[in-house]
Amino acid sequence: MNSLAPLPARLVVEVVFDFVCPWCYLGVQRLLRLLDRRRDLDVTLSWRPFLLNPDMPRGGMARADYLIRKFGAEDRARRLYTSIAELAAAEGIVFNFSAIGRTPSSVDAHRLVREATKEGLADVLVRRIFAAHFVQGLDIGSHAVLAGLVADLGMNETAVASFLAEGTGIELVHAENLHAHKLGINGVPCFLIDGEHAIAGAQETEILERLLDLALCTSLEA
Repeated sequence: MNSLAPLPARLVVEVVFDFVCPWCYLGVQRLLRLLDRRRDLDVTLSWRPFLLNPDMPRGGMARADYLIRKFGAEDRARRLYTSIAELAAAEGIVFNFSAIGRTPSSVDAHRLVREATKEGLADVLVRRIFAAHFVQGLDIGSHAVLAGLVADLGMNETAVASFLAEGTGIELVHAENLHAHKLGINGVPCFLIDGEHAIAGAQETEILERLLDLALCTSLEA
């Protein structure tokens, strides 16, 4: 009788990110595409908020004002975004920076992902929120926009709107952001694997794959 092959170890990948970070979108897309291809990997994703603009007004601000404040000039931002867009195109992302009219606070988007985790919908929702912001130019700080993004996922749109309006979990997002800084995370995306391995930046898929395989070997040997 043939012996059963051992089940693959389950890996937990904590993704520390922010929705207004284009490099995070690129890095997350690379990770998700890798996991789509490597179905042999048993990976659980845990989404951890990092606030690039912790003092952003809850209503956000005009995109032009934000770019001047952050980069000093819109032209400088455009040059940077052009280089990001070229890399992202190879991953199937078509950035549409010109469609973004406002830079939002990302706190509510992070809150909604935490809520969606309870129903196993966080992974698909993260992709939707990124695309809504960077491809469609939607205001992901808007409760109506966020509620609309979950409308066909099985979450109750009215309940989600109420949850967002109540402000539940705002303090948890800020606490997790502070915790990330205390861990020494100063740039995102950052990927923490099983609490043992970490790598920052929108890494190439091959690098992420090698790190996951290393973590898997370490887990099986433990």
